[in-house]
Amino acid sequence: MTIQVNGNPQTLPEGSSIETLLEQLKLSGQRIAVEHNEDVIPRSEYAQTALQAGDRVEIIRAIGGG
Repeated sequence: MTIQVNGNPQTLPEGSSIETLLEQLKLSGQRIAVEHNEDVIPRSEYAQTALQAGDRVEIIRAIGGG
C-alpha cells in the first residue's frame, strides 16, 4: 500500500502500523511527533495505530538548540 509521509509517497506492507513505518524509516526511539490524518498520535499508540492506503502521516523531529 502507499501512504503519504511528509508529502512524499511511501510504500508499506498491508496491515502496517505507525510503529512499522518508523522502523522502516529508522526513526524508532528518536524524539519525534507523529500526526496521522491530522490527529497527533501518542507514542504509546504507535503499535496499535493501523495505516491504510492513502493515509497522510507527518513526522516532526525534535531538535535541541539554544
